[in-house]
Amino acid sequence: MMTDLRLVGSSVSPYTRKVRALLRYRRIPFQFVRKGGRESEDLPPTPLPLIPYVIFPDQSGELTDAVGDTTPIINRLEDDYTARAVRPKDPALAVIDALLEEFGDEWLSKCMFHFRWSKPADTQTSSSYLAYAMNMTATPEQGEAFARMFAERQISRIGVVGSNETTGPLIEESWQRYLEVFDSHLQNQPFLLGNRPGAGDYGCFGQMTMLVLTDPTPQAVSRRISPRAFAWTEAMEDHSGLEVDDSDWIDLDAPPETLNDLLCEVGRLFVPFMLENAMAAASGDKMFECELDGRPWVQETFVYQAKCLKWLKQRYDNLGENDKERLDNVLSGTGCEALFAE
Repeated sequence: MMTDLRLVGSSVSPYTRKVRALLRYRRIPFQFVRKGGRESEDLPPTPLPLIPYVIFPDQSGELTDAVGDTTPIINRLEDDYTARAVRPKDPALAVIDALLEEFGDEWLSKCMFHFRWSKPADTQTSSSYLAYAMNMTATPEQGEAFARMFAERQISRIGVVGSNETTGPLIEESWQRYLEVFDSHLQNQPFLLGNRPGAGDYGCFGQMTMLVLTDPTPQAVSRRISPRAFAWTEAMEDHSGLEVDDSDWIDLDAPPETLNDLLCEVGRLFVPFMLENAMAAASGDKMFECELDGRPWVQETFVYQAKCLKWLKQRYDNLGENDKERLDNVLSGTGCEALFAE
């Protein structure tokens, strides 16, 4: 009998929920283990000081191989399990899927962190329940003390993700526009790239579990602009019963017009941000200033996101010339084409 994978993380982590929902959809046997719980004590340690991580069995069935970071986890799952893949077989479409995954992981996460730790109501709401997620049997006094400590720590780090007085309005406007194009796009199909979910859906879903379901300020925006987003996020938790086949992906050579609108939103702020951040990282700059959509942006350089950009470029570079041309035709005019410019 095959050994179940172990997913180690927290139910209040958007990245954990991303991977957990994906495992459910893919019908891959796994056990969810809370990080810090007694069940995690005898498991191999995480390769990174982050959650989630997945522990894969070796050939003998022993749980020995711990993989961290959600994109490498998904890639490993794609290599090890063929059924119900979340990367499209069309390599050009797979680049768009990877781009949408990074948009969720690296841009919607800015939205989540900004709203949660710059708005007092959101800080109060999230820190109060996060305390008990860490220790379900904590006393009220312990919970309040942890909530204060955790909130102070997160607020002190808010600049790392690019949330400040200069960038805050751009982030909030971006969240509203994303909801508008997301809502319009899902009137054509239930997922970002067709009638089955891709990694891009799960990248966006992870952050939307907080933005749409739990945190009051972005949730109110979502309720006003797109009640559909609430229903979609709830449904994404478990699509294990969804039957899919290869024809459920969109045809990249005849995509819905709303895909262009979605990509234009991705290309409006996220793409130029990633390019500016990568240049700053390459120069060893600790901070960078630029203009996004004609408005000032300033933040600390995020070296990891330069690595994410490199992954995207590698996917594009690995395409054949015909697939590059097909992809270029779809990206042209969206702003996303700048990612892969010579």
